[in-house]
Amino acid sequence: MSLYPHHCLPQPITRYSIINPHLPSLPQPTIRCSIPSPHRVSSLPQSTIRYSITNSHPISSLPQPTIRYSRPNPHPISSLPQLTIRYSISNPYSIYSPPQPNIRYGLNPIKVSTAPNSAPSFRAKDPKDITILVVGSTGYIGRFVVKELVRRGFNVISVARGRSGIRGRSSKEDTLQELQGSIVCFSDVTDTAALEESLAEFCGARTIDVVVSCLASRSGGVKDSWKIDYEATRNSLVVGRKYGVAHFVLLSAICVQKPLLEFQRAKLKFEAELMEEAKGGDFTYSIVRPTAFFKSLGGQVELVKDGKPYVMFGDGRLCTCKPISEEDLASFIADCVLGEDKICKILPIGGPGKALTPLEQGEMLFRLLGKEPKFLKVPIGVMDFAIGLLDFLVKIFPVMEDAAEFGKIGRYYAAESMLVVDPETGEYSAEKTPTYGKDTLEDFFEKVIREGMAGQELGEQSIF
Repeated sequence: MSLYPHHCLPQPITRYSIINPHLPSLPQPTIRCSIPSPHRVSSLPQSTIRYSITNSHPISSLPQPTIRYSRPNPHPISSLPQLTIRYSISNPYSIYSPPQPNIRYGLNPIKVSTAPNSAPSFRAKDPKDITILVVGSTGYIGRFVVKELVRRGFNVISVARGRSGIRGRSSKEDTLQELQGSIVCFSDVTDTAALEESLAEFCGARTIDVVVSCLASRSGGVKDSWKIDYEATRNSLVVGRKYGVAHFVLLSAICVQKPLLEFQRAKLKFEAELMEEAKGGDFTYSIVRPTAFFKSLGGQVELVKDGKPYVMFGDGRLCTCKPISEEDLASFIADCVLGEDKICKILPIGGPGKALTPLEQGEMLFRLLGKEPKFLKVPIGVMDFAIGLLDFLVKIFPVMEDAAEFGKIGRYYAAESMLVVDPETGEYSAEKTPTYGKDTLEDFFEKVIREGMAGQELGEQSIF
């Protein structure tokens, strides 16, 4: 079929059986396939163009984008300025004459505020003039992020549920106290309309400059992972863009490098859409992928303190990490708001010091307690057997879907390192895992030995 209509000469009716993409000066044919194209191209005499599939790319008077494929198009179509065309797949609906709009895929619809875009200038503002929307503000990391952003002088809007915290035990009054210094917006991030309506009360006509998302599934269950790690996080982007958001800081996880679990797949899907949105040129992002958190490694402190053995899988060397404290991670996330070196980048980050195996963590804990090391080594095959059994039962009882997923989560964290994967070797690399901050795991263990795990409860994430 002819892709490039030429408008000057009379239009005969011609039919082709193969594509004829280059008609620079000949009369324009009528091209027939199966259904009408709804998009007339210009005010000049038009050929009748019909396609066998719907043409999903409307033509308008907006500026013409540069379309890149894999090899140059050697046949410019008119005397007007030509776009650069390179091919990797055929683009059967590229009709040059009228200017074309920018076309984006994946996020549909994400509508940008019609107010003047602040992307080029918000980083030059004083922090007090920069508005940051924080979602996931009452989570383990989120509350520290809010505190750090407030400390740095930003204008912070914290989105929270009416009942928040572990199993919803925190009231609105508790949340207001915990997030003091920020404007607290009680809303539901899983409902786009509700979130937009709630923000309208706080924002009015003013713009929001940055979204910081600390959302994460509390359980890691299949449906909850997609509801929170993908859908709710995406909702914050959709609504944020309507308020003029120019930058998005996403708290992701380093384990998405090897996605075997549903929450990892959900996070990766949103990461991909976030990067696609940045291709428009008026929007940037920073994706933060931290290693293990201190609290996830502190669950055995009280048990060992009471004389119980330290439990580990295999020989205790199956997985390694550079754990990071909540304060240090919150500081790094806050750096991403204005740091131009962190724009449109994936940022793995760990805490200071050497990477530690479970064996080394246990030895450190026994040393701090002044006890003789006592380990319980569990064969990793035990988990493999349990996962196989659960997968079999799910086929009979679908309601056990989450139980099977929890088993896979436990298996993953028992065997996979929380470090950067070296792209050259495909192996986890402590050397390639960046470090940040000053807090060490040893400092954390000492504090928990003295004060207990108050404020560090695992809640629904205890399986992790």
